[in-house]
Amino acid sequence: MATSEELDTTIIAVTVYPGQARVTRRGGIALTSGRHTVLVGGLPLGLDRDSVRVNGLGAATVSGVDVLTQRNPRTPDARIAELTDRRDALSRALLELEDADTVEQSRAELIGEVVRKSGSTYAKAFARQTIEPVALSGLADRLGDQLSDVLGRRRDIADRRRRIQEEHDEVVRELSGQHGQQPDRCAVAVELEVAQDGDVELEVSYVVGGASWTPSYDLRLEGQSLRLTWFAMITQSTGEDWPECPLQLSTARPAGTKSIPELDPWYLDQAAPPPAPGAPAAPRMQRMAMTAAAVAADAYGAAAPVMETAVAEAEHGTVATTYRPNRPVAVPADGTAHRTMVAVVDLDATLDHVAVPLRSQDVYLRATVTNGSDHALLPGRAALFHDAEFVGSTRLEPWAPGEELELTLGVDDRVRVERDLVRRKAGKSVLGTARRQEAEYRIKVANHTGRPAKVTVVDQLPVPVHEGIELRDVRISPEPAERTDLGELTWKLPLDPGQSTEITFGFRVDVAKGIAMSGWRD
Repeated sequence: MATSEELDTTIIAVTVYPGQARVTRRGGIALTSGRHTVLVGGLPLGLDRDSVRVNGLGAATVSGVDVLTQRNPRTPDARIAELTDRRDALSRALLELEDADTVEQSRAELIGEVVRKSGSTYAKAFARQTIEPVALSGLADRLGDQLSDVLGRRRDIADRRRRIQEEHDEVVRELSGQHGQQPDRCAVAVELEVAQDGDVELEVSYVVGGASWTPSYDLRLEGQSLRLTWFAMITQSTGEDWPECPLQLSTARPAGTKSIPELDPWYLDQAAPPPAPGAPAAPRMQRMAMTAAAVAADAYGAAAPVMETAVAEAEHGTVATTYRPNRPVAVPADGTAHRTMVAVVDLDATLDHVAVPLRSQDVYLRATVTNGSDHALLPGRAALFHDAEFVGSTRLEPWAPGEELELTLGVDDRVRVERDLVRRKAGKSVLGTARRQEAEYRIKVANHTGRPAKVTVVDQLPVPVHEGIELRDVRISPEPAERTDLGELTWKLPLDPGQSTEITFGFRVDVAKGIAMSGWRD
């Protein structure tokens, strides 16, 4: 007959994926020969039961593994239990103070009632001269002293209640930020056939949700070089704290697509007429639901040495990369982000400036950079620095090794651009009845950076889409480097330090009689 044993385990390794984590626990136990059921309990209730794996060392054979649910009257988490006990004790103290204040309030009311009733009696006795004034004064003093003592005790109670209430609220806030308050837990029951007496060591691993890591970047421009520092922000609310242990960050997605998606036929059909007012729209709602479902599926001295930065060790696999931080990382199950360094990459950058003066007078510094590292960089927020100055933030899109990417590095106020409407005219053509509208614009660009700059300026011409509207007499100086069929004009201007230049362009729009034109702007 099998005997049941409980095994205490500790977390020895964690691999964090973008949406979950694999946790490995280890523990040892002395067993006699025969059949044993070893119970590894206290595991998160949300673990993936299909992911549980068991191996170990010792003269034993694993004959079965089962995952059970442990029903507990209260959470086994020591910190949560401590906070719960503290909250309950403070709640009891508040109730006791409330009771004490009720007693003191009753005493005050009783004293007031005695004063009210005795006042009339003693007034009559004083009028009949049957009571001495000294005795009446002494009684009033005693009642006043008793009422003063009651009011003082009530003030003390109010002060104690305020302090205890603040402490109670603090505990409640901390408790509300704790995960794992669900008292039930999972347990792994391992069936062992032990060949001989001795020590057995078991390792149990499982995947659990509620954990993730997301990339965060610093992009620091120093001259023509761009230093990219990659951080990992690790969060978890699995219900168990991770102690300092070897921790790995993987780009793999175990819960991703399990099969290659297949395409459904793409049908083109006659558009259904709009339903009559009040008619049921069920067929349209059903079609919209099907479409939605398809989309959803789819500074030191000069002599001081420069500090070195410790980065994670990378192991590049076929479809994913695993990073091992250079030091153990402890991550409590509090849902807060814990940052660790992943990599530092120095990249050569080609810099230029981009302006779209039709939309804004801001001129943006742009870097064209090729990812010369072995890292496939994941999408995430990036903080932008020019040397030591923080200038803003942006979002870094997925960036594969060898891929070229354009990065916007904030606004550079040292390059100025102005756009003005310098000529506008409206009237009729000399011959015929067509209406004319003319416009001419001037763009001024100036380089105040103190070094040569390449400035890309983007503007546009109107694009007629009606046969009764024609664009004529287009004048552009200098000629743009690019001009598209959609009217977009692009100039690439090399400017020396302190140099400025101008761009002018104008056009005429002829509108046929009877045509009301829309979309015109100055």
